Amino acid sequence: MDFYKILLGLSSIERPAFDFNGAWFSIGNGLSLHLIEDVHMKPIVQSGSRALHFAFLVEDLSKFRECLKANEIIIVKDIKPRPDGALQLFIKDPDGYVVEIVQFNHQ
Repeated sequence: MDFYKILLGLSSIERPAFDFNGAWFSIGNGLSLHLIEDVHMKPIVQSGSRALHFAFLVEDLSKFRECLKANEIIIVKDIKPRPDGALQLFIKDPDGYVVEIVQFNHQ
């Protein structure tokens, strides 16, 4: 939860009283990220940038990359431009799920 709350800056939102642990986070525009704690469940592990993943937008990808490095977050694919001109990098969250970080309108 700290990865999403502290490092990615997501806000916790209220979650129903399920009979299992988890957390919900607001990701903007009425959307939410639902995390479920299950020590017996293994992440869907795929390699490459076309693997199952989701993306977050940041204003300064280079600055955010410094924060990732300082927090010893695994960078799967370092900063590179996409065909549309956006910059992207791929990381793994602490459970091994791939997350894309993207920046539009870079100089």
